[in-house]
Amino acid sequence: MNVYTNPSVARIRASRPDGDGSVQVKLDPGVTIGKAKVFSVYGKGGIGKSTTSSNLSVAFSKIGKRVLQIGCDPKHDSTFTLTKKLMPTVIDVLESVDFHSEELRVEDFVYEGYNGVMCVEAGGPPAGTGCGGYVVGQTVKLLKEHRLLDDTDVVIFDVLGDVVCGGFASPLQHADRGIIVAANDFDSIFAMNRIVAAIQAKAKNYAVRLGGVIVNRSAGTDQVDKFNAATGLKTLAHFPDLDVIRRSRLKKATLFEMEPSPELEKVQQDYIRLATALWEGTEPLQCTPLKDRDIFDLLGFD
Repeated sequence: MNVYTNPSVARIRASRPDGDGSVQVKLDPGVTIGKAKVFSVYGKGGIGKSTTSSNLSVAFSKIGKRVLQIGCDPKHDSTFTLTKKLMPTVIDVLESVDFHSEELRVEDFVYEGYNGVMCVEAGGPPAGTGCGGYVVGQTVKLLKEHRLLDDTDVVIFDVLGDVVCGGFASPLQHADRGIIVAANDFDSIFAMNRIVAAIQAKAKNYAVRLGGVIVNRSAGTDQVDKFNAATGLKTLAHFPDLDVIRRSRLKKATLFEMEPSPELEKVQQDYIRLATALWEGTEPLQCTPLKDRDIFDLLGFD
């Protein structure tokens, strides 16, 4: 078996333990998050993962949990509605001290956001130059070194949409549940099917299990319902395409900071219910992803 190491990342080609991909990415097994409940949020690019993650983080904080949100995207915009600014990434601050992590202070890479949610932007490698798995590994290692995970109840990884890359699937190696954000349309359901396959592959060797789908930016759920019935997936929550959600991003605010209205209060309560359900524990799902042609034939109108 040929093993290639890149600091704390090993790429194992021969055994392919997590699936059929040609390159698998493993993190240092000694770097673990610990007792916190960990959720990794995935979905097609632009589907609202960061909006969902940030509001879910606030909902967890509203039910009394100590929350850490980790953005895993080079554009480092996961947490800006919580912090009201674009934070420097872990990789940026490590580079500024020539990767001597002992020179960093907590305030160099961890920022407190709305209602006490702690925020970290892991970032990612420059395009075409590195592995997202290395970035995730270094972030968790740094958090462990500074003992920032000791008193954390919930960790939310908000992950770049490209789960074809083993590096950006690496948060699944820390997670208890993989959660998918999808709209009620063909493209996001097609991407969701790939994510289901990725989580099922990681579940062979890690504790992560499928938690379910959050239907976002959609008036209805009929197409997601078809997919769920065919694969065994379940819907955790449904958030419609409301203008207040769009405006919250423009105001750099979470939904819990917007001007009250009946429709907004319903969404806030739905987030609280979702956080409560996830904290209490959701059923681990065993799903069967579909072949591409089967998705094509399944979805649509009669």
